[in-house]
Amino acid sequence: MDAMYREHILDHSQNPRNYGTLDEPVTIRREEYNPLCGDRLTVEMRVEGDTVTAVRFHGHGCAISQAAMSMLSEAMVGKTVDEVKQLSKEDLLDMLGIPISPVRLKCALLSLKAVKAGVYGVPEWAEDEDE
Repeated sequence: MDAMYREHILDHSQNPRNYGTLDEPVTIRREEYNPLCGDRLTVEMRVEGDTVTAVRFHGHGCAISQAAMSMLSEAMVGKTVDEVKQLSKEDLLDMLGIPISPVRLKCALLSLKAVKAGVYGVPEWAEDEDE
């Protein structure tokens, strides 16, 4: 069973769904970065009414971060913003379908962090604020 899920992750990382950018209008745009490994993702969403009608992402990173964002982007289209807000760590780990080590957990959850910060409207941190 693990081999099937590993192939699924490789497929999503090598052929990510919803990769690219949205044409305007973009309702939500959020970038997140994992300084431990260098993964960087930007997620863009179009919300019409209260429903996510389109999702795109771009960036770079390991197979886990790219596959997780690809899978999450597919799951979000057609959901309401409230349903997206309810997506959990467990939901995303279930989508991946394999055990994720503590070291790789931040890679896997980078996409969820970007999506949640975007839908909740969390302001981005300026780099100089960390100094």
